[in-house]
Amino acid sequence: QVQLVESGGGLVQAGGSLRLSCAASASIGSINVMGWYRQAPGKQRELVALSTSAGSTNYADSVKGRFTISRDSAKNTVYLQMNSLKPEDTAVYYCNAATWPAGPSRRYDYWGQGTQVTVSS
Repeated sequence: QVQLVESGGGLVQAGGSLRLSCAASASIGSINVMGWYRQAPGKQRELVALSTSAGSTNYADSVKGRFTISRDSAKNTVYLQMNSLKPEDTAVYYCNAATWPAGPSRRYDYWGQGTQVTVSS
């Protein structure tokens, strides 16, 4: 089991910045993929950014160049730095940890409780 606790959400004006944090109860070095997802009202949850244990990152096209995902292994924490925020970034942001110790066919997903990000125009 991996417990995830997000923090850092809030209300910000368009063009502003926020940094989300996700503290994990396990060593993130042993977690295959750490990611951030978001869900806006009436919409499906979507991938925002992910970071693999091998060091690669991936971003949704809508946030490329504005958001940055990073890891601090010493703190077992993953961050999402969000710059140049837009009203359409408004959503509940969820941290995800995906691990497959016995191979990709047996994947385990863990989720945080979510943190609200609201961007005003």
